Amino acid sequence: MKHSIFYIIYLTICLTVHAQGQTTFDIVLSGGRVMDPETGLDAVQNIGITGNKIAQISGERLNGKQVIDVTGLVVSPGFIDLHVHGVTNTEQEYQLHDGLTTALELEWGIGPLEAWYARRESNALINYGASVCWPFERYRAFERYRDEAANLIEVARKEELGLMKTIEEITPSYAEVPNPQEMAETLKNIKASLRAGGIGIGIPIGYLPQTNPSELYEVYKLAAGSEALLFTHVRTPDMAGIQEAFSNAVLTGAPLHIVHLNSMALGNIDLALNMLEDAKEKGYRITSEVYPYTAASTALESAMFNPGWQQRLGISYKDLQWVATGERLTKETFETYRKKGGIVIIHMMQPEWIETGLRADGIAIASDGMMYAPLAHPRTAGTFTRVLGKYVREEQTMDLMTALKKMTLLPARILEDIAPIMKQKGRLQVGADADITVFDPTTVSDKATFEGGLEFSEGVEYVIVGGVLVLEKGETVPSVFPGQAVYGKFRQ
Repeated sequence: MKHSIFYIIYLTICLTVHAQGQTTFDIVLSGGRVMDPETGLDAVQNIGITGNKIAQISGERLNGKQVIDVTGLVVSPGFIDLHVHGVTNTEQEYQLHDGLTTALELEWGIGPLEAWYARRESNALINYGASVCWPFERYRAFERYRDEAANLIEVARKEELGLMKTIEEITPSYAEVPNPQEMAETLKNIKASLRAGGIGIGIPIGYLPQTNPSELYEVYKLAAGSEALLFTHVRTPDMAGIQEAFSNAVLTGAPLHIVHLNSMALGNIDLALNMLEDAKEKGYRITSEVYPYTAASTALESAMFNPGWQQRLGISYKDLQWVATGERLTKETFETYRKKGGIVIIHMMQPEWIETGLRADGIAIASDGMMYAPLAHPRTAGTFTRVLGKYVREEQTMDLMTALKKMTLLPARILEDIAPIMKQKGRLQVGADADITVFDPTTVSDKATFEGGLEFSEGVEYVIVGGVLVLEKGETVPSVFPGQAVYGKFRQ
């Protein structure tokens, strides 16, 4: 059925071209190694693009208004990131050089959502979208915070609100327990933001760990009743947190995606993967993702560092890196900076845990990319090129087609039910969206480091978003903003 949809689109393109007497494509990618993870195509081909669609894939010569010779390069579906926190054009330019054509904020979501979508329209380098932010919808349901919430929404209509600013505003509500009326209002708010276009519901319970399990369970029940995909940071980075998420999903029937399984399961990654496989075999819709780094990153003032964090995470002060300066922390600086608030990098994982997650079938690649800072976690700039350079070319942890599947087709499939437009992405097929990444497999690599900070990746030569060239010969095309909104299926 999915191929018939592409065929209908292709037929429409062909009839339009014939009727207008046009014999040339807008853009032709000539002579590249075309790789499509869904059909298994891996061959030297030419791709013709008309408008925002792939109109032809052929071994024959194609005519185009613009013909780009990509001989020796890999032509792939554009990379799709399910998990970014940097959602401005500053971060999107790093994402673009990392090969991304779509980057979505799905773990936390965005609050207020409708205002954010409106501000991003016609002003994005690559495709964008977000889930409903459960913490924000909860915040504005409390009677005592409604005036502050209304003010925050008004501010968001006028200016870009960074994630950390929003979190700072709503954090006082985390310790509150909603009464029945406020709980009902929370669910009502979630439904309203789903209708505004939210791609499912973000439930970062790990940052609200004191939340009553019954309150969280009601959100799962809402998701199950409406088939709204949940994206969760589990309550605690251990198997108890993962098992709570599994239990809620299995009992309610809610579709669930667990973010960054590597930093949630830690040394229990094999067990977590086994649970995912067992759930899949039993028909439960539970998926996950990993990123290719041994360090995490979050706000030092968050609940992640509540008393007992050393034992929970198996680390100490020296394993924390203060993003503002790059320094490693001591007991004294930890206490000072925690009061001040800011981002740290958390060195807490082993390389073998990462490799295990990357090899696992059905596990997507996602960055958890942070907001821009010169010394931000390198995953902000280099996640996908790191996979291609380090784990495919150098260490051969997986083959190239498998890696591309984890970065394109798999994330598209995870989202297809909640965001139907994703059925047209993550593929290189006639009729699919012309979101395309072209890279040199011999040189592609990440350049950002923990010590040196952010830097554009290398080896990604061309990126096309919706039929528009945004990266050309490794350079950002100026004053071009073709990124389109990705909305959830409930949008009205």
